Amino acid sequence: RALPWLADWLPMTVLEIVLALLMAVGVLGIVVPVLPGLLLVVVAVLIWALESPSTSGWVVLGVTLVLFLAGTALQWLVPGQRMRRAGVGTSTLVAGVVAAIVGAFVIPVVGLFVGFPVGIFLISLARTRDRTEAWWATRHALRAVGTNILIELATAFAIIAVWAVTVLFVR
Repeated sequence: RALPWLADWLPMTVLEIVLALLMAVGVLGIVVPVLPGLLLVVVAVLIWALESPSTSGWVVLGVTLVLFLAGTALQWLVPGQRMRRAGVGTSTLVAGVVAAIVGAFVIPVVGLFVGFPVGIFLISLARTRDRTEAWWATRHALRAVGTNILIELATAFAIIAVWAVTVLFVR
């Protein structure tokens, strides 16, 4: 348990608090793509399961892995299918990511967020020679990225909810 004087009113151990903070950093990493957000959440649950070996710990880890795999599959299926229907190819997305990386160095703080759509637009414009179509492709790519982030956030929140309910109520 946590420090003896905290044990009466704190339902979590110090390790569980640290892991909850790691999960919060993971959620932040989903929104600001600098850290492997969802993976941090899964690693936190793995550490908890290894440190508290019990049936509930292993069940939570199993549920976490199933949610992680389902969320990862949805990330590949849903946005990718929409972009293929819109005619946005993988090479266009790669160019957008490269432009985002360059943008991060050229324009501090916001360059990552500016570079991606600009890269998508410029590659689409070079491919189609039509500004309207290039803008349409850029909008679809941005929607797909937004959908991807929402799927990843929903997955992370589901994992965190399963873990938190177990830590706070099941033990």
